[in-house]
Amino acid sequence: MRAHLQQIVVDCHEPKTLAAFWARMLGGDPVDRARGWSHVELPGLPRLAFQPVPEGKTVKNRLHLDVAVDDIEAAATEAVRLGAARSGGTVTDDQGSFQVMLDPEGNEFCFVSAGPR
Repeated sequence: MRAHLQQIVVDCHEPKTLAAFWARMLGGDPVDRARGWSHVELPGLPRLAFQPVPEGKTVKNRLHLDVAVDDIEAAATEAVRLGAARSGGTVTDDQGSFQVMLDPEGNEFCFVSAGPR
């Protein structure tokens, strides 16, 4: 059997808000669906979907998105303008640099840029 990744689903309180945020970050148009779901179709990538759940986020994500950018500082500044927050400072190691961010509901994601090869 060979499977393929169809979509990544994020549990949240406000699917419409997160779909709009991620559409502004990654491109695409937010789509509202039945039963409160929303999603963003990302060209060439799995759909990013948002599922309404009653419970709040209480711990660190067990899975997060790494978003490749050319300029971490510029990307982080724009993400904050769109409703995200920084979590700590930019970290650099032998693999490159990353900045942990929080989306409008506190879900972690990282802006990453590759280091020298």
